[in-house]
Amino acid sequence: MAEAERIIGTPDIPDAAGADPEAPDERPRGRRRIVVLFTVAALAYALDLVSKMIVVAKLEHHAPIEIIGDWLKFEAIRNAGAAFGMGQAFTVIFTVIAASVIVVIVRLARKLYSLPWAIALGLLLGGALGNLTDRIFRDPGIFEGAVVDFIAPKHFAVFNLADSAIVCGGILIVLLSFKGLDPDGTVHKD
Repeated sequence: MAEAERIIGTPDIPDAAGADPEAPDERPRGRRRIVVLFTVAALAYALDLVSKMIVVAKLEHHAPIEIIGDWLKFEAIRNAGAAFGMGQAFTVIFTVIAASVIVVIVRLARKLYSLPWAIALGLLLGGALGNLTDRIFRDPGIFEGAVVDFIAPKHFAVFNLADSAIVCGGILIVLLSFKGLDPDGTVHKD
């Protein structure tokens, strides 16, 4: 809990009390990071949305397309659950979780001064929006929709570009945390 409070409770301007009066204002730098976050999120979301539209139009109800033999295929699957199809009876809960993640990222964005964190959170936001869109607008109904998955590696779960963005953003967040880099651009030594 202390770690989350430390990250979310960071000051709007890093080290404002000890800032050099001759140094440029930190606010424009922070705004640029917010632009990066939303640009990455929009790109991840658009790629996911377009890929799912193509899959539904061209691949659903058709035989899988082999990309690398039987090691990698494109196969349209509707997944009402989470990874590996688990929790299919809890679609509404996954919808609420995705919406909560989006709210937390948007709240954290105002304190964002780190480019790597902007990229990581942008990937997470774009992926969450991609899957949330499916859960809201796809059959069987609002907040109960099944996510369109289509990337099918051999002996692994079928996933989509939103899932990939979420995983890449999550891995980047873990790496940044291990390096001690906070979203506000400061480095801590815990």
